[in-house]
Amino acid sequence: MSVKSATNDRPNVIWVFGDQHRAQALGCNGDGNVHTPNIDNLAAGGVHFNRALSGFPLCCPTRGSLMTGRYPHHCVPGHEHRLPEEQPTIAHVLNDEGYETAYFGKWHLDGFRENQGRAAYHIVPPERRGGFRHWIGYENNNSPWDCWVHGGAGEDAFHYRLPGFETDELTNLFVEYIRERGEEKKSGAGRPFFAVLSAQAPHNPYMAPEVFRGKHTSGSVELRPNVPPIARVREEARTNLAGYYAMIENLDWNLGRIREALSAADLDLDTHVVFFSDHGDMHGSHGQFHKTSPWEEAIRVPFVIGGERPFYGRTTGVSRALLNHVDVAPTTLGLCGVAVPEWMEGTDYSSHRLPDRAGNGAEEPDSAYLQSVVPTGHGHSVDKPWRGIVTNDGWKYVCFEGVSWLMFDLNEDPYELANMAHNSLYAGKRAELLGKLKAWIERTGDSFALPEQ
Repeated sequence: MSVKSATNDRPNVIWVFGDQHRAQALGCNGDGNVHTPNIDNLAAGGVHFNRALSGFPLCCPTRGSLMTGRYPHHCVPGHEHRLPEEQPTIAHVLNDEGYETAYFGKWHLDGFRENQGRAAYHIVPPERRGGFRHWIGYENNNSPWDCWVHGGAGEDAFHYRLPGFETDELTNLFVEYIRERGEEKKSGAGRPFFAVLSAQAPHNPYMAPEVFRGKHTSGSVELRPNVPPIARVREEARTNLAGYYAMIENLDWNLGRIREALSAADLDLDTHVVFFSDHGDMHGSHGQFHKTSPWEEAIRVPFVIGGERPFYGRTTGVSRALLNHVDVAPTTLGLCGVAVPEWMEGTDYSSHRLPDRAGNGAEEPDSAYLQSVVPTGHGHSVDKPWRGIVTNDGWKYVCFEGVSWLMFDLNEDPYELANMAHNSLYAGKRAELLGKLKAWIERTGDSFALPEQ
């Protein structure tokens, strides 16, 4: 496709997203353990999707869906699976619309496997960087004070160690990119841009700079009511959460730096700021840790569309839409006023921020599809494939192949303490939810053996 000429009235969009940041761990969502003033302010001045979720709570599949708007079984079906080179991404679409596109941080889409060595030293070749014109990142890294980034190509290729804490240093690079876009705008040569900051935080290991870590101790952490009274589980949860909350507060501080940079560059009135996470983290709820589980702590994520400009009919407040991981790319294109390509499978929810868009005419689904396509086999993970749904009326149903597993009425049971999956009093509701799940499997071209009833 030919590149269209950019128009000055098209907005910029930036994504700022973390890894394993569960929706419950926000000040604006009522968690007294953590202070997130910048995220809270973004939500207060924007639209807070307080039921957003990650339909496959695992890094690589979710990231594939974020980039492509496609379900994992059509794109990146499991952990350490590569994004297909022939698969276009949101960057390709926006490149063709005259946007500058940039990516900073964790990629985790090049199929590098743990048994191949340290992912931080793996070089993602330029042709496998998702079409982003400017790319500084790394495949994966689980050592926040020893992070290596690379980019460029040929004689301009580089690979170096960041000098400080990973999230801070990535933000430094991101802020410099914003400053450069501001200088271009002043010169009259600026084009709209789409830029992504993908931070590893608050992914384990749960550690943060002293100024943030010093505010949290394991003894001061208040656990969720669904963490069982098992000493081992509660001790691990408290220890991990002390670092987890410190990492979130550091990420929040860096979001504040980004917004200040936008203002200093005179770009704050032209830019949508989208804050979210790839998936959540269990932290002891139901005796589980980390991800890959369909409970609320693993699938619910922060999702805020904000930015300074309140005019052009922008909506503020709370949206109850079940925005899923496949919806992020279509929604972003909607914010830019760009048509969603047919190969994207998600829904454009931009009308919740820009009502005049009216969802580009697409009907919003009455439920969201949940999947674990290829299990990781890692510890603290569910080692069987599963499928499920969450409905607009507040029900969740999940099954293994051939057998029901979980069923909750989230309206009366938000902590998922009463499993109704095998309660005969709810047989009718189970049949209804099974029918909805079957429709999702057929609609998305998935393959999974559902229970008979």
